[in-house]
Amino acid sequence: MSARQDQDAGPRHVEASVPHEHGRTRPHAPRPLLLISDLHLSASIPRTVDAFEHFVRVTADSADSVFVLGDLFEYWIGDDRLAADPFAARIAAILHTLTERGIALYVMHGNRDFLLGKRFMKAAGAIWLPDPFVMTAFGARIVLAHGDSLCTADRKYQTFRRIARWRALQLMFLAWPFKWRQALAERMRNSSDEGRSRPPSPLYDVTHESVEALFRWSHTTTMIHGHTHKPARHQEAGGTRWVLPDWDLDHGVRRGGYLRVDAEGIHALPLD
Repeated sequence: MSARQDQDAGPRHVEASVPHEHGRTRPHAPRPLLLISDLHLSASIPRTVDAFEHFVRVTADSADSVFVLGDLFEYWIGDDRLAADPFAARIAAILHTLTERGIALYVMHGNRDFLLGKRFMKAAGAIWLPDPFVMTAFGARIVLAHGDSLCTADRKYQTFRRIARWRALQLMFLAWPFKWRQALAERMRNSSDEGRSRPPSPLYDVTHESVEALFRWSHTTTMIHGHTHKPARHQEAGGTRWVLPDWDLDHGVRRGGYLRVDAEGIHALPLD
């Protein structure tokens, strides 16, 4: 696969290596692309972590590429976590096995792990994927996003999102001692967990206006995103919008799944 174009120049693209494209052929059918998001991995959810490892080692073994569309981790406070936290290093090592088997790995930032940096990408064998991103796979153009930027009714969050992406502010935060950053992340995590117990609100879902704007910007009619934890296939005015499921096999009803993109189209599949 190859990437081209930056945001100022317009949509960015990934081109899938399928038979007869780019002057190449394969003696077998093209391998599928697998997409996941919102795993929120932490050491406190061992069943979910086990399911993730099974997905990487078994489910993805026949894939061409794996796309993680944000929130792989419950939180990420800097790449120095790789040295300070054996759990983080373990997850990166599991992901690296994809590259070792010739399976491309693309990782997009989410609202919980937007500080994933170059050291993590190298340790995981991953390629960073900007948000939003347009890929061409099996002749279809598809726009990918984490999804938080589409929740424009939540103005307070959108303000926080813009500020949190300021590089100068990120560098100031990363200069704090690791323990300080970890303590702040835990407080924010606890506050977020309390918020999950409240009744669902349209404020935290995507808006039709933002969805239509992304369809227009990307010149696509198919969109895939996560973030909202409301997996579904929606028919919008501008095209089809797929929402990836979040993963949680440790609390209550089992949640999880992925999307498979192949020559037959897009398929929503449960975990093995």
